[in-house]
Amino acid sequence: MKKEWQWELINEHESLTEGPLWIGKGLIYNECYKNTTYFWDPKTLNTSIWRENTGGANGMAFDRSGEIYVCEGENHRLVNIDIKNPNSMPKLITTNQTIDKLNMPNDLAINSNGQIYFSDPNYSDKPNSRENESIYLIENTFGGFYQVSQVTFDTKKPNGVLLSVDQKSLFVAESPLDINFSRQLRSYPIKSNGTLDDYKILHDFGPHRGIDGMTLTSEGNILATAGSNNSGPGSMIYEFNESGRIITTHLCPSNEPTNCSFGGVNNDILFITFATGKVYQVKNSNHIGQISYPSTN
Repeated sequence: MKKEWQWELINEHESLTEGPLWIGKGLIYNECYKNTTYFWDPKTLNTSIWRENTGGANGMAFDRSGEIYVCEGENHRLVNIDIKNPNSMPKLITTNQTIDKLNMPNDLAINSNGQIYFSDPNYSDKPNSRENESIYLIENTFGGFYQVSQVTFDTKKPNGVLLSVDQKSLFVAESPLDINFSRQLRSYPIKSNGTLDDYKILHDFGPHRGIDGMTLTSEGNILATAGSNNSGPGSMIYEFNESGRIITTHLCPSNEPTNCSFGGVNNDILFITFATGKVYQVKNSNHIGQISYPSTN
């Protein structure tokens, strides 16, 4: 019998929240349209501004050394920020001679070699900066320079990205707004040079709202935020295995979940953000998160 989750509201904002990331002593997350990153302290239950003028920051992730990388959608770039001084000038990562202005970098996944995969959709009403809405690969080359390469040519609007436990596959949420195109959870095999092979469809959401963000459990299963109360079965957290089989679903207490990640002392608390601006935690998810490269700070 499925154990129902107990959802605890920890914060509520005026607009879309995204990119939850546990940083050791608490949770940071973005209110995208307010260009603000907040810090939530689980001991005091207080929330404070952690970073301002974020350029529409969305997805955030650690690399192996504990550095934080951020997708800045409105600034059309990906940056590295200083965890100890987050309001200092960030380091620009997405700049090279072959890649000009990006669309709206949305989400990212970083492997053990420091290679970064990120999605670059355009969910605004402005024209595309680049013709394609694609997945890109960032590699740190000799001399400390970053090389950015396009690695998908078959996506219409990729959103969440996630590496498998063995880092041999990249899971991609293909989430176009046009109802004439299906929303899909895809799995792309990763080649030895970091580029992607032909994808396999793990799940098709049809015309209904598909996946926005994803995180990985220690068992290698995918927890994904998807769905809407306006269409289909509603706003859900889906649990998939690596082959795309749905293990279970959990109905959300608010509309259109945007992203999720694990945190807490034992990495067993699930944090979920929503398009409604709400931020929840679930302490009884019966899961432990797959530890990527958490900060020791």
